[in-house]
Amino acid sequence: MPIEGPLRELGIHDVFQLLDLSRKTGALTVTSALRDNQGHVYFDRGAVIFATVRSNPRPLGELLLRAGRVTQGDLDRALAVQRHEARARAIGEVLCEQGVITRRELERQVRFQVEEIIFELMSWTEGYFSFEERNVEDAPAEANVRIATESLLMEGARRIDEWARIERTVPDAGVVPALAFASEDHASHLDLLPAEWEVLAEIDGARDIRGIATHLARSEFDVAKVVYGLVCTGIAEVHVAVRGTQAPIESDDAASHFSRARAALADGKPERALEAARQGVAGNPESGDGRFVLAVALTRVGRHADAAEELRRAVQLDALNPDIHLEMGYSAARRGEFAGAVAAWARYVRMTPAADAALVTADMEAAARLGSALRERGYV
Repeated sequence: MPIEGPLRELGIHDVFQLLDLSRKTGALTVTSALRDNQGHVYFDRGAVIFATVRSNPRPLGELLLRAGRVTQGDLDRALAVQRHEARARAIGEVLCEQGVITRRELERQVRFQVEEIIFELMSWTEGYFSFEERNVEDAPAEANVRIATESLLMEGARRIDEWARIERTVPDAGVVPALAFASEDHASHLDLLPAEWEVLAEIDGARDIRGIATHLARSEFDVAKVVYGLVCTGIAEVHVAVRGTQAPIESDDAASHFSRARAALADGKPERALEAARQGVAGNPESGDGRFVLAVALTRVGRHADAAEELRRAVQLDALNPDIHLEMGYSAARRGEFAGAVAAWARYVRMTPAADAALVTADMEAAARLGSALRERGYV
């Protein structure tokens, strides 16, 4: 018999505690209509062994790459092995077998990924939960850690208290940090820790804390604390991302705008497509596919720099959309960034059938040859 109910009647912390004390094995699904999000947590005798959330589907390979633990070449080789195996193993297992990372490092990265998802779910105060008892063998292949639920609850409570302390300055991970104008009496020397320098270098006045954390493969909580410190010392300031002042558009209306934009692109009417895509993004700014359509429209009207920026936002929202990586490759090639073009196309090829990837493979080879020739002649 499933355990289920609304979170307003049984809070998420109480749900975790119940599953821990009763030593349950199975899968917990938490759905939030307000956030348009859903998370899954897998338990084995009350301990957490894996977790996923729809809003942040970062594969383990991408986390390892962003954290500098593997190279793109390491990841490509492991993915090639994984694709040709009869029984697909987790990418982490393949990387360990190849000697790229250690078991300890793999466990640390998986644990980090799981913990960050759990802490996000613990911030949800509305929604619906449902627990279904299952065999532990039904959990994803990546489930190779075992985290005591009690320790997660304690850390989650600590983070909630910490957020309460900084929320007047940094209310959530959706705020955008920007560099502050230095006054004449402000110290010219910055005494920052390496982790703080890392965050400071990513502040561009456009990306929110969530985007910076994704790029650095660090937790939103850790990045928020650094930003809070930078604001308190006058180095940075934060502002809420501008969403426009017009009335919000329902998601169905946003989808219809995106459909009109695609139709206009197919008819060779990029200006009309651009207008429709902008209306769609105004209604649903978190749509990776919608921002991709906007990027294509911007490209068709010759606004390549704006298109590149929209592609960057699109891939943050939907990293598993192969069309975004394909377009990012052509965008990089137009800017003369041939190494970036080849990398983007390589991601596209990994995500698509061989027949669809054939033409792009030829483009990759051509870009690689051109980039190599330019380097040999000292042009780059």
